[in-house]
Amino acid sequence: MEEMTVTSNFIHDFIDEDLKNGVYTHVQTRFPPEPNGYLHIGHAKAIQINFSIAEKYGGLCNLRLDDTNPSKEDTEYVDAIKEDIEWLGYKWNEVLYASSYFDFIHECAIKLIKLGKAYVDDLSADEIRESRGTLTEPGKESPYRNRSIEENLDLFARMTNGEFPDGARVLRAKIDMASPNMNMRDPVIYRIAHVTHHQTGDKWCVYPLYDFAHPLSDTKEGVTHSLCSLEFENHRPLYDWFLKELGLPNPSRQIEFARLNLNYCLTSKRKCLQLVKEGIVDGWDDPRMATICGMRRRGYPAAAIRDFINRVGVSKAYSVVDFGLLEACVRDDLNKNAPRCMAVLRPLKVIIDNYPENQTEELELPVNQDRPEMGTRKTTFSKEIFVEQEDFMIEPVKKYFRLFPGNEVRLRGAYFVKCVGYDTDENGNVTAVHCTYDPASRGGNSPDGRKVKGTLHWVSAKDSVPFEARLYDRLFNAENPSDESKGSFKDNLNPDSLVVLSGCRLEGGLRDVKPGDTFQFMRQGYFCVDKSSTSDKIIFNRTVQLNSSWK
Repeated sequence: MEEMTVTSNFIHDFIDEDLKNGVYTHVQTRFPPEPNGYLHIGHAKAIQINFSIAEKYGGLCNLRLDDTNPSKEDTEYVDAIKEDIEWLGYKWNEVLYASSYFDFIHECAIKLIKLGKAYVDDLSADEIRESRGTLTEPGKESPYRNRSIEENLDLFARMTNGEFPDGARVLRAKIDMASPNMNMRDPVIYRIAHVTHHQTGDKWCVYPLYDFAHPLSDTKEGVTHSLCSLEFENHRPLYDWFLKELGLPNPSRQIEFARLNLNYCLTSKRKCLQLVKEGIVDGWDDPRMATICGMRRRGYPAAAIRDFINRVGVSKAYSVVDFGLLEACVRDDLNKNAPRCMAVLRPLKVIIDNYPENQTEELELPVNQDRPEMGTRKTTFSKEIFVEQEDFMIEPVKKYFRLFPGNEVRLRGAYFVKCVGYDTDENGNVTAVHCTYDPASRGGNSPDGRKVKGTLHWVSAKDSVPFEARLYDRLFNAENPSDESKGSFKDNLNPDSLVVLSGCRLEGGLRDVKPGDTFQFMRQGYFCVDKSSTSDKIIFNRTVQLNSSWK
């Protein structure tokens, strides 16, 4: 991975202060996703912050799977998370699981009970919710809040042993039902769930909640700075309360940053899962999804995503980033690194009447004209070629410089050709265009210095390869698809987010392309070979257009 300049930010300032004051002697971070779905562009920001900070300070960053809710988690997601992080260019120190700390977390729960800081509550989830109060009214204490330590220890042991059904009882921290911070109003820290866990099997039927497991996992693991998004800022007093009451040595410090909000995108796992299950998209890695695997399949370079996160920066302020910035980063990277080639998406045959009937010739063209070190490629020229349908008009509009009767254009890297006629079918549709060529203009330059205003890409009819093109655009028409005041997010779907074109034609020299190969199709955009592509059916996904065209 290339070395990147990381701009200093407020998190670095906090860490610098901690190191200077001797609060910590080193830096250790972690990226702690829950394995209940695929990572999206917002996770890419958290990944980059955690891993880059560890690298900046010569510390460590672990991948820790927050697997405290087994009913929604799966090893499929664990594997996908690992693949995404590695593809982005980061390497963790260790792969860890919150479930690895379940014994320790359970011991901490018992310790809180013995300290009189936790109790078993028989209220239902709805009753607990109702008793919590509001932002302006204090909550009401549970009638079970003052159970004795002995009774709480007994009930919690029986919960752990599986004596009670799901939802019958919970363990709550005993803090302050009148706290202005709703998170401090006796939060639930353990619930009963008779569910097989993907790591621990059937060992447990009680599981800790995130707010309890997270600070304990951080500190047990040796994390110095627990970096998380801004929605957890109100949870920080609870994070600190657990660590203080349990008297754990070297407690971690939580620091929050603004999450990445990208317009025209949906990142809710629940809603993304709905899109997948209802067949609205082709799986989690559909190229229209804001998932990392979807962006990979679409052809976004990992370096472009890292560049995008760097440009967005790290702050505390809520903001929405324009999707166009991400596209610009992708375009910048591909413009520099992608090989060029010619492909015709909507072919129209051109017959060069004065070109020798059975002659073909091999032209040598640059792989990337901006990077001569990438070398050259060979492409075949013949009497019959294909150009884009839009590159011919019988009656041209104003400032149309492409093919029309009597007009001369340049075929890129080949010859000047002049339109001398066209064929139509019984319905008047143009089926072929007839041209003559100037043999002296080989390479696209006229020896007499005459100028032509139009330059067209083309492929040989004899040597080109058929392929399918999938033209992707944004999945949603609305800047905020999740805005329920405007209806369901599905009401905001863009009906033109995918256009499939068959019968496209590609330079013959690229018949052996492999999934993941990326090219600039001249005048068309950047395209990537899809994962489902085969030698019998080549499929290209449009990654991004040459210039931003979204309105």
